[in-house]
Amino acid sequence: MDISKSIPHKMIFSCALAAVHSNLRFLGLNFILLDLEHTFSYWERTAFIDNADVIIIGSGIVGLSAALRIKLQRPGLKVTVLERGFLPSGASTKNAGFACFGTLSEQIALSKKSSENEVLKLVDYKWRGLQRLRENLSDERIDYHQFGGYELFMDNEAIKAEECLDQLTYFNNLLKQVTGTADIYAVADAKIADFGFNKISRMIYNPFEGQLHTGKMMRALLKRVYDEGVLILNGCNVNEIIHEEGQIRLATSQGDFKTGKVILATNAFAAQLYPELDVIPGRGQVLITKPIPHLKLKGTYHFNEGYYYFRNIDNSVLFGGGRNLDYEMEETWDFGQTENVKAMLTDYLNEIILPGQNAEIDYWWSGIMGFGEEISPIVKEVQPNVFCAVRCNGMGVAMGSLVGEEVAELALR
Repeated sequence: MDISKSIPHKMIFSCALAAVHSNLRFLGLNFILLDLEHTFSYWERTAFIDNADVIIIGSGIVGLSAALRIKLQRPGLKVTVLERGFLPSGASTKNAGFACFGTLSEQIALSKKSSENEVLKLVDYKWRGLQRLRENLSDERIDYHQFGGYELFMDNEAIKAEECLDQLTYFNNLLKQVTGTADIYAVADAKIADFGFNKISRMIYNPFEGQLHTGKMMRALLKRVYDEGVLILNGCNVNEIIHEEGQIRLATSQGDFKTGKVILATNAFAAQLYPELDVIPGRGQVLITKPIPHLKLKGTYHFNEGYYYFRNIDNSVLFGGGRNLDYEMEETWDFGQTENVKAMLTDYLNEIILPGQNAEIDYWWSGIMGFGEEISPIVKEVQPNVFCAVRCNGMGVAMGSLVGEEVAELALR
């Protein structure tokens, strides 16, 4: 058998080049082989590779918001964004499209491990972040609607529901400092039957919760930064960040890039370049059903402290969550689904959300979020002229715009 027929020509050629290189070195010749894949033309180098004042790693909400801020503050700076994926990796194009700042049970859970001031600061951050997102892109372009949000409590969660109701007034008064009104969380048990839920005993409504179309949001953000002259290069994975001769070199899958400053905006994937950062990946698995006639859902819905979430999109149910079923399994950089989460989501869909309807699932996907022990994002200088804006703790839609602006201001200073 001629094994050369079963080996790709590229591999044979690469092996031959390696052999030639080895023989020439053996002969004492100073011979340098060109990396044929990464030999850029003069035009490519001058227009795409060698002209960035700032390089941003990651083209999600945070990265693009940082790019936009830099160009608005310093229009003369040349900004390049490098993205490893065909589309933004992580969660920016894979989230559920919830424009939310937190359910009542989430606020209570946060208050048990953080101070009152820290809880208030985080809510304020998300509240202002959502306003900035809407200002930058417009409600129409991102298909934003403020239908309100609901937190559901099952029949077997009576104690949890009572705890929330007992603290409802306290948190309304606390968050009034952010929203300007104490009419935030309110009992909405009377609407349970209208939505057709099963095994749900209590429900709390928040009129300030909104929803948007994630794809339209990212297209609008991409167009905004394109219009400001930002260059975005996809399919370019950054393998290493190297300081040398007064500048920074990025070794990537497409060759080397040189720049003066770098912003790392890869959220859950930040630890791949800087393992010391307290960022733990968390996979969120999501399903969407086929269209359902006369679907009664309107707004956003959460239960189990926000670990499960669903909404109506184009008369289909988008439903995701289940990370809490097996934290260790879901602390991964790998996309995909697991059978236990799929089974739980399917059961909840058919028993709680759409009881007796046997809704048909159209398809599944997943996104990777970034979490950590502390509730605030990490925005800091990790090395000279290398800055990071990561760990959005599953609230990237709400806080991503401000996180990006904050790291941009830090880099400009």
